[in-house]
Order: sequence, then C-alpha cells, then structure tokens
Amino acid sequence: MSDILEQAGRAAYDVGGQDLPRDAMWIRRLDPRVRIVALCAYAITMIQLSNIPLLLIALALSFFLMSQARLPVMPTIKRVAMMDSFIIFMLVMLPFTMPGTPLFHVFGFPASYEGLMKGIDILLKANAIVMATLALLSTLEPVTLGHALARLKVPAPLVHLLLFTVRYIEVLHEEYNRLLIAMKCRGFLPANRWHCYKSFGYLVGMLLIRSFERSERIMQAMKCRGFNGQFHLLDNITFERLDAVFVGFASLTMLTLLALEILHVLPA
Repeated sequence: MSDILEQAGRAAYDVGGQDLPRDAMWIRRLDPRVRIVALCAYAITMIQLSNIPLLLIALALSFFLMSQARLPVMPTIKRVAMMDSFIIFMLVMLPFTMPGTPLFHVFGFPASYEGLMKGIDILLKANAIVMATLALLSTLEPVTLGHALARLKVPAPLVHLLLFTVRYIEVLHEEYNRLLIAMKCRGFLPANRWHCYKSFGYLVGMLLIRSFERSERIMQAMKCRGFNGQFHLLDNITFERLDAVFVGFASLTMLTLLALEILHVLPA
C-alpha cells in the first residue's frame, strides 16, 4: 500500500511527462492551505498597489514563482495570453474614455495620460495575480484543492460542488458528444440559420434534462451507500517547516511592498 501511495505522489509531481527532482519543486510540496491563503493575501496586496515600479517588482516575483513551479511553457503562455487579450482591449480604450491630460489625438478623440497609466496599472496587476495563481493553484490536484478548502472551513456546499464538478464534468462532456453525434447522423449541419439555432437549443435542453436525471441516479446511489450530506476527509495535509519559511518570506514581501507604497519611497 505504501508503494502505491508513493507512486501516486510521484505521479502528482510529474510535469510534461518528465520526472523533476523533488528539491526543484518546493512549491508543489507546500501545504495546499498555505497556497490558498497566500494567494488571497497576495491578490489583496496587489489591489492596494498603484506605484508602477512596485507593480513591476510584484510581476517579477510572480514570474519567479511560476518558474519555480515548472509549469509547461506553451499551455501557460496560452492561458496568460487569453487573459491579456481582454486587458489589451481595455488598455486601448481607457485612454479615450478616462478624462485627463491629452497625450495624442486619434480622429479627433483625445487619449489621456491618466487613462494610459490606469490601463498599465490594471495590466500589471492582472498578470501578477494570474501568474501567482498558476504557480500556486494550477499545480494542485482538484481533489486536493477541495480538501484544502474544506480544511479552511469553506462552506461545505461549495466544496461539494467543486468536487462533483471535477468528477462529472467529463461525463457530461461525453453525453454532449453522444447527443451531437446523434444529431449529425440525422443530417444536422451547423449553419447560420434559425433551424440550427433551434437545434442547438434542443441540444442544450436535452443535455440539461439528462444531467438532471443522472444527478438523481447518483444521489440515490450515494444514499444507498450511507451518504448523509458530509464528506469525510481522509487526507494527510500537514503544516511543515517549509510552509513556515514560505509564510515568513511571503508575509515579509507583502508587508514590504505595502510599506513602500504608503511611504512613496519609489518614484511613481
């Protein structure tokens, strides 16, 4: 049994099909509860910052955390780029919608300096928080994340919803594929027509009905096995020396950033 658990633990640290040295993945050995609390505190700290040099320092720290997590390069870049696609649109629009000192004009519309700086501020904050989230939470197994949330006294219905979603999202996806294949076998071709919109509406409706029926069957099966609305946590999450060191450095870093922001030590 211990060998099986050890193999499962090693598999959890596997990234991109390659086993990495245990010492190189200290982030992955942190207590999941510490990761969640540290990320929330870091996000709150980032919201309080408005000094561009401090935001650049925070962004560098987030990038350092992400590099230490040994995340796959291309999927990580795609995730950050998806978020940046929305931020860049806002960065383009803010100078023209926020009043302030005009920098230049486009078709007679003035672009303000204050709007440009506000857009850069939001861009740096969003990237820093997303990178820290990828480093601290994306390296957690969904079930481990659910257990950690339960240990942090998050309301049980929310934890149950997360765990059930992780467990059955693939089942619902398979059900959707079966319904879609059945439609195609009957000659359905997607097109910009009212009939296709109605067909997709029927598809969504049938998926909801079948999901509801499956949820009832699952609930009945769980009750037959003695489920009383409470999951019994059997994890072995412990707070160790590495967690204490990380909490100390993280707290010192966030307090330093806040102090520099309040004292205006760095030029804006």
